Amino acid sequence: MFTGIVQSVVGIRAVSTRDGELTIELELEGLIGENISIGDSVSVSGVCLTVARISNNCLAFDVSRETLSRTHLSNLSEGDRVNLELAMSVGDRFGGHLVSGHIDGLGTLVAKESAGRSTRMRFRAPRALAPLIAEKGSVTVDGVSLTVNRVDDQSSAVEFELNLVPHTLTATTLGQLQIDHLVHIEVDLVARYLKRLQECDE
Repeated sequence: MFTGIVQSVVGIRAVSTRDGELTIELELEGLIGENISIGDSVSVSGVCLTVARISNNCLAFDVSRETLSRTHLSNLSEGDRVNLELAMSVGDRFGGHLVSGHIDGLGTLVAKESAGRSTRMRFRAPRALAPLIAEKGSVTVDGVSLTVNRVDDQSSAVEFELNLVPHTLTATTLGQLQIDHLVHIEVDLVARYLKRLQECDE
């Protein structure tokens, strides 16, 4: 489990494919590298991946076809930067909200404007996520825990607005997002399971 509080932003050293699957190698930067072991779960821009190898100051992750089909990791290339967060340990400070690292859908940045010192961003996500995104509820965008300011249900999609403070813009990759960029969306875990319970009762 994660909290959506990004601990480090790191660069991609290499991306390779084999038999339809992907291997991503990330630079170890900052103190985060001292706390990672082979087999650990790490949130890579919101996607829970397992550390496969550690060598030459680099982390390597093998990404399955299933994960590739649900994420935009296949679009990554050498030099891109991603958000990293280590899995929670018992007793850790809980700064965001419960995040599993399992992506519910892909979103697109459709609007971006200044709001004082902050930046207001508007994302479009699949209509299926509409019941799971609520005003003042939590959502994770590329691994970052954020609060939904507004929700706009549409016939074929759902759009929602977020307000990003200066720290979030500089401490994560979200400050570099441009219009039409894809992002990973994970809805609140409680909302996900409440919807499933409702479906089972119907």
